[in-house]
Amino acid sequence: MTRAEFERLVEQAVAEIPDEFHRCLENVTIVVEDEPSAEVLESVGLDPRRDTLFGLYQGLPWSKRPHDYAGMPDHIAIYMGPLVRACGTRAQLERQVRATVVHEIAHFFGLSEKRIRRLGY
Repeated sequence: MTRAEFERLVEQAVAEIPDEFHRCLENVTIVVEDEPSAEVLESVGLDPRRDTLFGLYQGLPWSKRPHDYAGMPDHIAIYMGPLVRACGTRAQLERQVRATVVHEIAHFFGLSEKRIRRLGY
């Protein structure tokens, strides 16, 4: 899969977010990166020698912002390498990219890892 094809999968997943949630994403940058760095993995408590990451939200969750919040844009990285390696078919990759995008956007809205996993993402 080319990077351009992968980026289209991410764009499609973002476009599928319901409008009432999509409107809140105006100040969120969503980017495709090749791999999570060792520093990124360590920053979230993962071991770079054995763990990987499909995506990462960085910012102040919407649920914790004061009414007058004016910070830098939040950042969501979607990691192409780990996702492509983990999926055997294009259909699996499409589903996992969609799940990863939803998972990271859920973090933006303030959902915990535990709650997101209970929801199936």
